[in-house]
Order: sequence, then structure tokens, then C-alpha cells
Amino acid sequence: MKLLNLFNHQTMKNNLAKLTLFSLVAAALVAAPSISRAQDATNAAAAAAPAAKKKGAPFHGNVAAVDPAAMTFTVGTLTIAVTSETKITKAGEAATFADITVGETVGGAYKKDAAGKLNATTVKIGKKKKAATE
Repeated sequence: MKLLNLFNHQTMKNNLAKLTLFSLVAAALVAAPSISRAQDATNAAAAAAPAAKKKGAPFHGNVAAVDPAAMTFTVGTLTIAVTSETKITKAGEAATFADITVGETVGGAYKKDAAGKLNATTVKIGKKKKAATE
């Protein structure tokens, strides 16, 4: 009888261990989607950043003024600053701020910074090429 009692006690310990292990696995499976969503929420902000990295607001027109000291030029009513991040091209080739002259036709895009300054992201010097019709 004592042997049977010992056997039942051992079986009960095994069942308790299995139940505990099962509970831990179940808790992990329940928590996994929550952790995944938390990571998605964190990564969503990072993923949204490239989407927000659009070229910016467009501008187009003739250059009315150029201020080499401030690295700005004026098109219409917009005074646009050129930064080290600005990509400037002329006839499809890389260009510099010095290539922007009064009277030149320019187009491109800019972003407004926190201080309200308009920073050019792209500047294309020269008139747009018209598409060839055949």
C-alpha cells in the first residue's frame, strides 16, 4: 500500500510539472502577439519616417534674387535656402549654388523647417525639356 501511495505521489508531481510547463507555454503564446504589436508600434514610427521624407513642396519660376552669403535665392515670393543636403542639377548634370543666377528658370522642391525657413531639397536649373512627340 505504501508503494502505491508513493507511486501516486510521484505521478501527481509529474502531472503538476506538466501543468506548470503547459501554463508557461500558454502564457508565452498569449504574450507573443502583444510583444509583436509593441514592436510594430515602435517600428511604425520608424517606417513612417521614410514616408514623411517626401521631396517637399514644389516651386518653379525665374530667379529674382540670389544671396550667396546666405545661400538663398528668391523665386516669386519664396526665399529658398540651399543646404548641404540640397541636390542641384543643370541639364541633368550635378551643379552648384554658383550656377543659380538671376533670371535663370529653376524648379524643384523645398521643405519648411521648424523655424519656418524654406530649405531646398532639389533644384533643377534650366527650363523643363519638352517631351518629343513622334
